Amino acid sequence: MSSLTNELDRVGDLELPRNRQRCSPEVKQEFFDLFTDLGSVTEAAKSLGLDRNTCYAWVRRAGLAKKRSEQPSREDFLQLRSTGLLRHEAAAQLGIHATTAQEWDTGIRRTQYGRIYADGRVIDYKKGVSFQTKTSVPAATTMQRLEQPIDGRYLCIADREMIRDMLREGASLRTIGAAVGKNASTISREIKRNSDPVEGYMPYGAHRSAVARRPRPKTPRIQAIPRLKAYIQDALRQRWSPEQISHKLVQDFPDDQDMRVCHETIYQALYFQARGGLKREVQHALRSGRTRRKTHKTGQERTPRFRDGMINISERPAEIEDRAVPGHWEGDLITGTLNQSAIATLVERSTRYVMLVHLPGDHGAETVRDGLIKTMGTLPAHLRGSLTWDQGVEMARHKAFSIATDIDVYFCDPHSPWQRGTNENTNGLLRQYFPKGTDLSVYSPEDLEHVAQELNGRPRKTLDWNTPAERLRDLLLTT
Repeated sequence: MSSLTNELDRVGDLELPRNRQRCSPEVKQEFFDLFTDLGSVTEAAKSLGLDRNTCYAWVRRAGLAKKRSEQPSREDFLQLRSTGLLRHEAAAQLGIHATTAQEWDTGIRRTQYGRIYADGRVIDYKKGVSFQTKTSVPAATTMQRLEQPIDGRYLCIADREMIRDMLREGASLRTIGAAVGKNASTISREIKRNSDPVEGYMPYGAHRSAVARRPRPKTPRIQAIPRLKAYIQDALRQRWSPEQISHKLVQDFPDDQDMRVCHETIYQALYFQARGGLKREVQHALRSGRTRRKTHKTGQERTPRFRDGMINISERPAEIEDRAVPGHWEGDLITGTLNQSAIATLVERSTRYVMLVHLPGDHGAETVRDGLIKTMGTLPAHLRGSLTWDQGVEMARHKAFSIATDIDVYFCDPHSPWQRGTNENTNGLLRQYFPKGTDLSVYSPEDLEHVAQELNGRPRKTLDWNTPAERLRDLLLTT
């Protein structure tokens, strides 16, 4: 256990550095200029590598933040919906996010650490799942929400009332099932489970009984099997993802059914302490470093950063697109504090093999060009096919790079990271080693080589749970 503590301390030291320097007036002005163009504090702060809360404070002091009374409310949204507008139409008219519109439409209310659902279910990302026994909303509203169908798979109040009426008329179970849209066996189980011994089948009593049985408290699987828990903890210390752990268990223990767990169960043990089984500090081993799940958001498009002629990704040959031929790479930069330092990342599309490029001093076009030429020059000729990059200013010297290496460079469309999704995924993995807001210039080429070797030694789902290093080795041995 002491080794786990030491390892987690090391990971914590790597992930949690803080920039305590005061931002200069030039940085603030750059933020406000970008905020004016994008209209989003979050996107402007993210682009400059600044803390979002600090930027919000700047905007509030400058009098540019909307007052709460000026922001769209749930009542405004529901009023638009009552006029017949679709959800996305009402959301677009008010300028709110699609997720917020969905929550307002379904009666979900946010709390500091979770959500409260219309059926009384409370999800707290620190405490787990519970049910509300007291509520401040009017009784009529509460009953109306409880009567709303949860999902088409479950019987609702209206279904149960129909079952009661048809039973009184003497209808058969098959007839009732056809009327309700359920199998006759479902109707049979409903009557046996939820009938009152004296009054018989009563719809509201049956509904309360069904809701009371919905929670299924039991000892979590990970906590109940110590060997399984120890395996998962050890794999997390090696920075494996829950899905990698789940599939590797099948390979390592093919005949042991106790050593089985799906990746969602591991996530539940990490995110919900009440369902746990894994200590909370092990969450630091997740590559995202989060203790709660986060929805994906879309940002604003940005314009091209240089004028030199470039080859668009739409002109990339089909053999590159379908990953049929190895030797085609995707690249990008990951930047540090205030974008003052950076590391170039390269990943091969077929084998997912990663190479990191050390950029000493700066990450201008000349430095990036020289670093890429040096790194790609270490590869055999048949593995130097092409390079796909975004339209960042660091690739302004892409023609010189192509001439020196005989590698064509293809550029993605503006704000289209999915066009080089393999590299985006790799950058997400690398952020576990190089968290945002840190000074990347302190890492030496040897440090980068160590991180690349560790990443290339992880089993990957897309490689049938082989490692990138194994795939590259097989490729080199057969060519």
